[in-house]
Amino acid sequence: MSFYHEWKASGEKMIPWVIAKDPAYFEKMVQELLDAEKGIGLKKGFVPDSTYWLMHHERVIGVVNIRHELSEILRNSGGHIGYGIRPSERQKGYAKLLLRLSLQEIKKLGVQRALVVCDDWNTASRRTILANGGIQDEDYIEEDGAIVQRFWIHTDKMA
Repeated sequence: MSFYHEWKASGEKMIPWVIAKDPAYFEKMVQELLDAEKGIGLKKGFVPDSTYWLMHHERVIGVVNIRHELSEILRNSGGHIGYGIRPSERQKGYAKLLLRLSLQEIKKLGVQRALVVCDDWNTASRRTILANGGIQDEDYIEEDGAIVQRFWIHTDKMA
C-alpha cells in the first residue's frame, strides 16, 4: 500500500495508529478492525471503534478511527475521533472533509457531543477542528509534558 510506505518514509507517526501495521498483513488488519467495531477481542481499556478510509480514484487519501464511547484515557488525550491524511495530500481540504464525514458517522452512533483532540503544535489540525464547529475545552498535559488541546463538537448541529 503506497500510503503506508509514504507515511513511513516521512518519519511521522501514523495517525490513526490502527493503520500503522505492515501492509503485508493487510487482510489480518482488516479483520482486526472489523472485530474492533463489534467489540470483539478488545484489549483491556479499549472501546469499540470503527475505521474508515477516504479514497480518491482508488488511492488512499486518509483514514479515520471513530471510538464509539470514551474511556478515561480517551476523555483526556484520544477523543472520539482520530484522523490522518497522507503527507502528499495535505493542505487540500481533505482533513476538513474527513472530519465532517466522521462527525456524521458518530452522530449515527448516538453521540451528541464528540471530543476531538490535537497536539498543541498541530495548528493545521486545530484549524480543521475549529472549521468543523470545535469548541475548545481545557487542555490536557500528558506525563511527558506534551499538551493536548481538547475540543467538543455538537453533532446535533450537523446536517
